[in-house]
Amino acid sequence: MNKAFTRESDGEQDDDGASALPPLPPGARNYITPAGYARLRAELLGLLDVERPKVVETVSWAAKNGDRSENGDYLYGKKRLREIDRRIRFLTKRLDIAEVADPSVHHGGDQVFFGATVTYANAAGEERTVTIKGIDEADSLKGEVSWISPIARALLKAREGDEVQLVSPGGVERIEVVAVRYPAPGQENR
Repeated sequence: MNKAFTRESDGEQDDDGASALPPLPPGARNYITPAGYARLRAELLGLLDVERPKVVETVSWAAKNGDRSENGDYLYGKKRLREIDRRIRFLTKRLDIAEVADPSVHHGGDQVFFGATVTYANAAGEERTVTIKGIDEADSLKGEVSWISPIARALLKAREGDEVQLVSPGGVERIEVVAVRYPAPGQENR
């Protein structure tokens, strides 16, 4: 088979990096907090204005040095340039479809919506706290969950004191919403 018709991956996931994050459900909106949108936008601008020009300069310099087949700077630079371009395409697509939802509009409310920080208790009385964020900004190490995650779907639209069913691989669990908090207007939701 002609090599022109094959696709070499070099361990790459997807042409636009979309497999790095879970896909959006069909027809769903890409909700994101203002702080999350700002972080993604800052990353995109950093790639476009700082990172990519540096790598292009390195590749250009390395290309002038002659034999490209054994030129590590050239080969690594080209690979890094592909990675940067892939991330730029991914961020551009995600920011284009992003719908910024400010959770502070619900400040003082007791019903769970996007952006809420929810404390819930399971049947054993163990309490956990999660913040419902967009899929592009959720960080489980910080107690943030995506709005499409099972726990977020179970909690959405519940109120303080409500019991909801959490369907998980371990079975169905009843949890109680203990507290619902939103950031005050003008404050970052971190």
